[in-house]
Amino acid sequence: MLNLLKTLLLSVLLWSSWAQATQLTATRLWPSSDYTRITLESPQPLAHKYFSLATPGRLVIDLEGIEPGPALDALVGQLAADDPYIAAIRVGMNRPGVMRVVLDLKRAVKPSIFPLQPLAQYGHRLVIDLYPLDGTPQAAVPAPVAPTPKPTAPQYKRLITVAIDAGHGGEDPGALGAAGSREKDITLALAKKLKQKIDAQDNMRAVLTRDGDYFVPLAQRVSKARAAQADLFMSIHADAFIKPHARGSSVFALSESGATSTAARWLAKKENDADLIGGINIDVKDPSLKRTLIDLTQTSTINDSMKVGHAVLKQIGGINTLHKNYVEQAGFAVLKAPDIPSILVETAFISNPEEEKRLNDPDYQDKLVDAIVEGVKTYFDKHPLTAPARLTRNP
Repeated sequence: MLNLLKTLLLSVLLWSSWAQATQLTATRLWPSSDYTRITLESPQPLAHKYFSLATPGRLVIDLEGIEPGPALDALVGQLAADDPYIAAIRVGMNRPGVMRVVLDLKRAVKPSIFPLQPLAQYGHRLVIDLYPLDGTPQAAVPAPVAPTPKPTAPQYKRLITVAIDAGHGGEDPGALGAAGSREKDITLALAKKLKQKIDAQDNMRAVLTRDGDYFVPLAQRVSKARAAQADLFMSIHADAFIKPHARGSSVFALSESGATSTAARWLAKKENDADLIGGINIDVKDPSLKRTLIDLTQTSTINDSMKVGHAVLKQIGGINTLHKNYVEQAGFAVLKAPDIPSILVETAFISNPEEEKRLNDPDYQDKLVDAIVEGVKTYFDKHPLTAPARLTRNP
Protein backbone atom coordinates (compact mmCIF):
# COMPACT_ATOMS: atom_id res chain seq x y z
CA MET A 1 0.00 0.00 0.00
CA LEU A 2 2.82 2.40 0.87
CA ASN A 3 4.58 1.66 -2.40
CA LEU A 4 1.35 2.32 -4.30
CA LEU A 5 0.97 5.72 -2.62
CA LYS A 6 4.57 6.58 -3.47
CA THR A 7 3.99 5.61 -7.08
CA LEU A 8 0.82 7.71 -7.27
CA LEU A 9 2.56 10.69 -5.66
CA LEU A 10 5.45 10.44 -8.08
CA SER A 11 3.04 10.25 -11.01
CA VAL A 12 1.26 13.38 -9.81
CA LEU A 13 4.54 15.24 -9.46
CA LEU A 14 5.67 14.19 -12.92
CA TRP A 15 2.31 15.15 -14.42
CA SER A 16 2.48 18.52 -12.70
CA SER A 17 5.98 19.10 -14.05
CA TRP A 18 4.92 18.29 -17.59
CA ALA A 19 1.72 20.33 -17.26
CA GLN A 20 3.83 23.40 -16.51
CA ALA A 21 6.37 22.71 -19.25
CA THR A 22 6.38 24.90 -22.31
CA GLN A 23 8.08 25.08 -25.67
CA LEU A 24 10.56 27.70 -26.76
CA THR A 25 9.08 30.21 -29.19
CA ALA A 26 12.33 30.88 -31.06
CA THR A 27 16.05 30.08 -31.12
CA ARG A 28 18.73 32.09 -32.87
CA LEU A 29 22.44 31.58 -33.40
CA TRP A 30 24.77 34.48 -34.28
CA PRO A 31 28.39 33.48 -35.03
CA SER A 32 31.21 36.03 -35.36
CA SER A 33 34.96 36.14 -34.92
CA ASP A 34 34.55 38.02 -31.62
CA TYR A 35 32.09 35.61 -30.03
CA THR A 36 29.18 33.32 -30.80
CA ARG A 37 25.76 34.07 -29.37
CA ILE A 38 22.82 31.72 -28.89
CA THR A 39 19.45 33.16 -27.94
CA LEU A 40 16.63 31.05 -26.53
CA GLU A 41 13.25 32.78 -26.42
CA SER A 42 10.28 31.73 -24.32
CA PRO A 43 6.87 33.11 -23.25
CA GLN A 44 8.06 32.84 -19.62
CA PRO A 45 11.40 33.23 -17.78
CA LEU A 46 13.80 30.37 -18.48
CA ALA A 47 15.06 28.55 -15.38
CA HIS A 48 18.44 27.06 -16.20
CA LYS A 49 21.69 25.59 -14.93
CA TYR A 50 24.94 25.11 -16.80
CA PHE A 51 28.37 23.55 -16.39
CA SER A 52 31.46 22.86 -18.48
CA LEU A 53 33.21 19.60 -19.29
CA ALA A 54 36.71 19.00 -20.62
CA THR A 55 38.34 16.47 -22.99
CA PRO A 56 36.48 17.05 -25.20
CA GLY A 57 35.35 20.55 -24.35
CA ARG A 58 31.62 20.93 -23.88
CA LEU A 59 29.19 23.41 -22.40
CA VAL A 60 26.01 21.88 -20.98
CA ILE A 61 22.84 23.94 -20.39
CA ASP A 62 19.84 22.39 -18.64
CA LEU A 63 16.52 24.11 -19.31
CA GLU A 64 13.91 23.45 -16.64
CA GLY A 65 10.24 23.28 -17.57
CA ILE A 66 10.98 23.11 -21.30
CA GLU A 67 9.64 20.39 -23.56
CA PRO A 68 10.70 19.42 -27.10
CA GLY A 69 9.46 21.61 -29.94
CA PRO A 70 10.29 22.88 -33.42
CA ALA A 71 12.11 26.01 -32.20
CA LEU A 72 14.55 23.95 -30.12
CA ASP A 73 15.00 21.43 -32.94
CA ALA A 74 15.78 24.29 -35.33
CA LEU A 75 18.77 25.37 -33.24
CA VAL A 76 20.83 22.40 -34.44
CA GLY A 77 20.21 23.30 -38.07
CA GLN A 78 21.39 26.88 -37.58
CA LEU A 79 24.97 25.84 -36.81
CA ALA A 80 27.38 26.44 -39.68
CA ALA A 81 30.51 24.34 -40.19
CA ASP A 82 32.69 27.45 -39.99
CA ASP A 83 31.39 28.62 -36.61
CA PRO A 84 34.54 29.75 -34.75
CA TYR A 85 33.57 28.26 -31.39
CA ILE A 86 30.92 25.51 -31.73
CA ALA A 87 31.60 22.16 -33.42
CA ALA A 88 28.18 20.60 -32.81
CA ILE A 89 24.91 21.08 -30.93
CA ARG A 90 22.98 18.24 -29.32
CA VAL A 91 19.54 18.58 -27.78
CA GLY A 92 17.62 15.98 -25.80
CA MET A 93 15.56 15.17 -22.73
CA ASN A 94 17.83 14.77 -19.71
CA ARG A 95 15.07 13.89 -17.25
CA PRO A 96 11.35 14.64 -16.97
CA GLY A 97 10.80 18.38 -17.25
CA VAL A 98 14.44 19.18 -18.12
CA MET A 99 15.80 19.64 -21.66
CA ARG A 100 19.56 19.48 -22.07
CA VAL A 101 21.51 21.45 -24.69
CA VAL A 102 25.10 20.33 -25.20
CA LEU A 103 27.55 22.50 -27.13
CA ASP A 104 30.62 20.63 -28.41
CA LEU A 105 33.37 23.25 -28.52
CA LYS A 106 36.21 23.86 -30.97
CA ARG A 107 38.28 25.81 -28.44
CA ALA A 108 38.23 26.78 -24.78
CA VAL A 109 35.61 29.44 -24.13
CA LYS A 110 34.46 31.74 -21.38
CA PRO A 111 30.64 31.53 -21.32
CA SER A 112 28.43 34.45 -20.31
CA ILE A 113 24.85 33.32 -19.75
CA PHE A 114 22.20 35.81 -18.69
CA PRO A 115 18.44 36.49 -19.00
CA LEU A 116 16.78 39.42 -20.75
CA GLN A 117 13.32 40.74 -20.00
CA PRO A 118 10.74 41.08 -22.79
CA LEU A 119 11.42 44.08 -25.00
CA ALA A 120 10.13 45.28 -28.35
CA GLN A 121 9.23 42.21 -30.44
CA TYR A 122 11.04 39.80 -28.12
CA GLY A 123 9.75 37.71 -25.23
CA HIS A 124 11.81 36.37 -22.34
CA ARG A 125 15.30 35.53 -23.60
CA LEU A 126 18.19 33.49 -22.28
CA VAL A 127 21.43 34.62 -23.94
CA ILE A 128 24.46 32.34 -24.18
CA ASP A 129 27.61 34.18 -25.27
CA LEU A 130 30.79 32.20 -25.93
CA TYR A 131 33.97 34.29 -25.73
CA PRO A 132 37.50 32.96 -26.33
CA LEU A 133 39.06 31.96 -23.03
CA ASP A 134 42.38 33.60 -23.91
CA GLY A 135 40.64 36.81 -24.98
CA THR A 136 41.86 36.48 -28.57
CA PRO A 137 39.14 36.41 -31.25
CA GLN A 138 39.50 34.06 -34.18
CA ALA A 139 40.17 37.04 -36.44
CA ALA A 140 41.59 40.03 -34.59
CA VAL A 141 41.56 43.55 -35.98
CA PRO A 142 44.60 43.76 -38.27
CA ALA A 143 47.37 46.12 -37.30
CA PRO A 144 47.92 49.13 -39.55
CA VAL A 145 50.14 48.24 -42.46
CA ALA A 146 51.37 50.82 -44.91
CA PRO A 147 50.43 49.96 -48.50
CA THR A 148 53.15 49.31 -51.04
CA PRO A 149 53.86 52.62 -52.73
CA LYS A 150 53.15 52.93 -56.42
CA PRO A 151 56.00 54.23 -58.64
CA THR A 152 54.33 57.61 -59.28
CA ALA A 153 52.26 57.81 -56.07
CA PRO A 154 52.60 60.92 -53.83
CA GLN A 155 54.66 60.47 -50.67
CA TYR A 156 52.17 60.52 -47.79
CA LYS A 157 53.38 61.17 -44.27
CA ARG A 158 50.87 58.85 -42.64
CA LEU A 159 48.25 56.23 -43.30
CA ILE A 160 44.74 57.35 -42.33
CA THR A 161 42.64 54.70 -40.58
CA VAL A 162 38.85 54.96 -40.74
CA ALA A 163 36.68 52.80 -38.48
CA ILE A 164 33.34 52.07 -40.15
CA ASP A 165 30.51 51.04 -37.87
CA ALA A 166 27.53 49.32 -39.47
CA GLY A 167 24.67 50.15 -37.12
CA HIS A 168 22.69 47.43 -35.32
CA GLY A 169 23.06 43.71 -36.18
CA GLY A 170 22.14 40.29 -34.85
CA GLU A 171 19.40 40.46 -32.22
CA ASP A 172 18.99 44.15 -33.00
CA PRO A 173 17.49 44.61 -36.50
CA GLY A 174 17.31 48.38 -36.20
CA ALA A 175 14.52 50.24 -37.97
CA LEU A 176 12.17 48.40 -40.30
CA GLY A 177 10.92 49.73 -43.63
CA ALA A 178 7.40 49.43 -44.97
CA ALA A 179 8.59 46.90 -47.57
CA GLY A 180 10.32 44.82 -44.92
CA SER A 181 13.88 46.16 -45.24
CA ARG A 182 15.96 45.92 -42.09
CA GLU A 183 18.33 48.70 -41.12
CA LYS A 184 21.02 46.24 -40.03
CA ASP A 185 21.20 44.75 -43.55
CA ILE A 186 21.40 48.09 -45.33
CA THR A 187 24.04 49.50 -43.00
CA LEU A 188 26.22 46.40 -43.40
CA ALA A 189 25.98 46.56 -47.20
CA LEU A 190 26.95 50.23 -47.15
CA ALA A 191 29.77 49.65 -44.65
CA LYS A 192 31.33 46.94 -46.81
CA LYS A 193 31.19 49.19 -49.87
CA LEU A 194 32.69 52.03 -47.87
CA LYS A 195 35.56 49.82 -46.74
CA GLN A 196 36.26 48.72 -50.31
CA LYS A 197 36.26 52.33 -51.51
CA ILE A 198 38.47 53.62 -48.69
CA ASP A 199 40.93 50.73 -49.02
CA ALA A 200 41.33 51.72 -52.68
CA GLN A 201 42.73 55.13 -51.64
CA ASP A 202 46.51 55.44 -51.62
CA ASN A 203 46.76 56.86 -48.10
CA MET A 204 43.76 55.31 -46.34
CA ARG A 205 42.55 52.02 -44.93
CA ALA A 206 39.30 50.99 -43.27
CA VAL A 207 38.32 48.57 -40.50
CA LEU A 208 34.80 47.35 -39.76
CA THR A 209 33.33 47.08 -36.27
CA ARG A 210 31.25 44.19 -37.59
CA ASP A 211 31.54 42.32 -40.89
CA GLY A 212 28.49 40.09 -40.49
CA ASP A 213 25.03 39.83 -38.98
CA TYR A 214 25.82 39.84 -35.27
CA PHE A 215 25.36 42.20 -32.34
CA VAL A 216 28.17 44.42 -31.06
CA PRO A 217 27.49 46.50 -27.90
CA LEU A 218 27.89 50.23 -28.38
CA ALA A 219 30.90 50.57 -26.08
CA GLN A 220 32.69 47.69 -27.86
CA ARG A 221 32.25 49.50 -31.18
CA VAL A 222 34.14 52.44 -29.71
CA SER A 223 36.77 50.13 -28.21
CA LYS A 224 37.34 48.44 -31.57
CA ALA A 225 37.96 51.80 -33.22
CA ARG A 226 40.49 52.74 -30.56
CA ALA A 227 42.22 49.34 -30.80
CA ALA A 228 42.64 49.93 -34.54
CA GLN A 229 44.14 53.38 -33.80
CA ALA A 230 41.42 54.97 -35.91
CA ASP A 231 41.75 58.57 -37.06
CA LEU A 232 38.01 58.74 -37.74
CA PHE A 233 34.96 56.79 -36.55
CA MET A 234 31.88 56.68 -38.78
CA SER A 235 28.66 55.00 -37.68
CA ILE A 236 26.29 54.25 -40.58
CA HIS A 237 22.51 54.18 -40.08
CA ALA A 238 19.23 54.27 -41.97
CA ASP A 239 16.75 55.13 -39.28
CA ALA A 240 12.99 55.55 -38.98
CA PHE A 241 10.92 58.37 -37.59
CA ILE A 242 7.44 58.51 -36.13
CA LYS A 243 6.21 60.26 -39.29
CA PRO A 244 6.55 58.23 -42.53
CA HIS A 245 7.01 61.35 -44.68
CA ALA A 246 10.25 62.29 -42.86
CA ARG A 247 13.07 62.16 -45.39
CA GLY A 248 16.60 63.21 -46.14
CA SER A 249 20.14 62.47 -45.03
CA SER A 250 21.69 63.76 -41.81
CA VAL A 251 25.08 63.83 -40.12
CA PHE A 252 25.44 63.93 -36.34
CA ALA A 253 28.25 64.64 -33.91
CA LEU A 254 28.34 64.28 -30.14
CA SER A 255 26.76 67.04 -28.09
CA GLU A 256 28.30 68.46 -24.92
CA SER A 257 24.86 69.46 -23.70
CA GLY A 258 21.43 69.00 -25.27
CA ALA A 259 20.34 67.83 -28.70
CA THR A 260 20.05 70.41 -31.48
CA SER A 261 16.52 69.33 -32.44
CA THR A 262 13.62 67.21 -31.29
CA ALA A 263 14.38 64.68 -34.04
CA ALA A 264 18.03 64.50 -32.95
CA ARG A 265 17.01 63.83 -29.35
CA TRP A 266 14.52 61.17 -30.46
CA LEU A 267 17.01 59.43 -32.75
CA ALA A 268 19.76 59.47 -30.12
CA LYS A 269 17.50 57.83 -27.54
CA LYS A 270 16.42 55.24 -30.07
CA GLU A 271 20.00 54.38 -31.06
CA ASN A 272 21.17 54.32 -27.44
CA ASP A 273 18.51 51.72 -26.68
CA ALA A 274 20.31 49.31 -29.03
CA ASP A 275 22.08 47.61 -26.12
CA LEU A 276 18.72 46.90 -24.48
CA ILE A 277 17.41 45.28 -27.66
CA GLY A 278 20.61 43.52 -28.68
CA GLY A 279 21.19 42.37 -25.12
CA ILE A 280 24.30 42.85 -22.97
CA ASN A 281 25.16 41.37 -19.60
CA ILE A 282 24.85 44.38 -17.30
CA ASP A 283 26.52 42.50 -14.45
CA VAL A 284 29.88 42.58 -16.23
CA LYS A 285 32.26 45.14 -14.71
CA ASP A 286 34.70 46.19 -17.43
CA PRO A 287 37.39 48.66 -16.30
CA SER A 288 38.30 49.51 -19.89
CA LEU A 289 34.68 50.45 -20.52
CA LYS A 290 34.82 52.78 -17.54
CA ARG A 291 37.93 54.46 -18.92
CA THR A 292 36.34 54.79 -22.35
CA LEU A 293 33.33 56.58 -20.92
CA ILE A 294 35.36 59.06 -18.87
CA ASP A 295 35.62 62.62 -20.18
CA LEU A 296 33.24 62.03 -23.06
CA THR A 297 32.95 65.59 -24.20
CA GLN A 298 36.43 66.78 -25.05
CA THR A 299 35.87 70.00 -26.93
CA SER A 300 38.68 69.57 -29.44
CA THR A 301 37.47 66.13 -30.54
CA ILE A 302 33.92 67.36 -30.97
CA ASN A 303 35.16 70.33 -32.99
CA ASP A 304 37.00 67.97 -35.33
CA SER A 305 33.88 65.82 -35.55
CA MET A 306 31.86 68.85 -36.61
CA LYS A 307 34.39 69.67 -39.35
CA VAL A 308 34.47 66.21 -40.87
CA GLY A 309 30.69 65.98 -40.48
CA HIS A 310 30.25 69.20 -42.44
CA ALA A 311 32.53 67.92 -45.24
CA VAL A 312 30.59 64.66 -45.51
CA LEU A 313 27.18 66.36 -45.31
CA LYS A 314 28.12 68.76 -48.13
CA GLN A 315 28.98 65.86 -50.43
CA ILE A 316 25.86 63.84 -49.54
CA GLY A 317 23.76 66.91 -50.33
CA GLY A 318 24.76 66.48 -53.96
CA ILE A 319 22.92 63.17 -54.29
CA ASN A 320 20.09 63.32 -51.73
CA THR A 321 17.85 65.77 -49.95
CA LEU A 322 19.27 66.86 -46.61
CA HIS A 323 17.07 66.55 -43.54
CA LYS A 324 19.04 69.46 -42.06
CA ASN A 325 21.65 71.51 -43.90
CA TYR A 326 23.97 71.54 -40.89
CA VAL A 327 25.62 68.93 -38.67
CA GLU A 328 23.28 68.13 -35.80
CA GLN A 329 24.39 67.13 -32.33
CA ALA A 330 22.98 64.76 -29.72
CA GLY A 331 24.12 62.33 -27.03
CA PHE A 332 24.75 59.27 -29.19
CA ALA A 333 26.57 56.70 -27.06
CA VAL A 334 28.40 55.28 -30.06
CA LEU A 335 30.10 58.66 -30.69
CA LYS A 336 31.65 58.88 -27.24
CA ALA A 337 35.29 58.09 -28.04
CA PRO A 338 37.11 60.89 -26.22
CA ASP A 339 40.07 60.96 -28.61
CA ILE A 340 38.67 60.08 -32.06
CA PRO A 341 36.62 62.44 -34.27
CA SER A 342 33.31 60.61 -34.63
CA ILE A 343 30.23 61.12 -36.77
CA LEU A 344 26.96 59.26 -37.25
CA VAL A 345 25.58 59.29 -40.80
CA GLU A 346 21.84 58.83 -41.21
CA THR A 347 21.92 57.86 -44.88
CA ALA A 348 18.14 58.24 -45.27
CA PHE A 349 14.89 57.39 -43.51
CA ILE A 350 14.02 53.74 -44.07
CA SER A 351 10.52 54.58 -42.82
CA ASN A 352 9.97 56.65 -45.98
CA PRO A 353 8.89 54.22 -48.78
CA GLU A 354 10.67 56.21 -51.47
CA GLU A 355 13.92 56.41 -49.56
CA GLU A 356 13.68 52.76 -48.51
CA LYS A 357 13.61 51.84 -52.21
CA ARG A 358 16.69 53.99 -52.91
CA LEU A 359 18.61 52.52 -49.99
CA ASN A 360 18.17 49.06 -51.54
CA ASP A 361 19.35 50.23 -54.98
CA PRO A 362 23.01 49.19 -55.56
CA ASP A 363 23.58 52.15 -57.90
CA TYR A 364 22.36 54.62 -55.29
CA GLN A 365 24.43 52.87 -52.63
CA ASP A 366 27.53 53.39 -54.79
CA LYS A 367 26.77 57.10 -55.24
CA LEU A 368 26.20 57.50 -51.51
CA VAL A 369 29.45 55.74 -50.66
CA ASP A 370 31.36 57.86 -53.18
CA ALA A 371 29.96 61.01 -51.61
CA ILE A 372 30.91 59.95 -48.07
CA VAL A 373 34.46 59.04 -49.12
CA GLU A 374 34.86 62.32 -50.98
CA GLY A 375 33.79 64.18 -47.84
CA VAL A 376 36.33 62.27 -45.73
CA LYS A 377 39.10 63.00 -48.24
CA THR A 378 38.19 66.69 -48.28
CA TYR A 379 38.41 66.87 -44.50
CA PHE A 380 41.83 65.22 -44.26
CA ASP A 381 43.16 67.32 -47.15
CA LYS A 382 42.25 70.46 -45.20
CA HIS A 383 43.26 69.11 -41.79
CA PRO A 384 46.24 66.81 -42.42
CA LEU A 385 47.69 67.23 -38.93
CA THR A 386 44.48 66.40 -37.02
CA ALA A 387 45.33 62.71 -36.96
CA PRO A 388 48.64 61.72 -35.32
CA ALA A 389 51.37 60.43 -37.60
CA ARG A 390 51.43 56.65 -37.11
CA LEU A 391 52.92 55.23 -40.28
CA THR A 392 55.03 56.66 -43.06
CA ARG A 393 55.65 55.61 -46.61
CA ASN A 394 59.15 54.98 -47.79
CA PRO A 395 60.65 58.02 -49.55
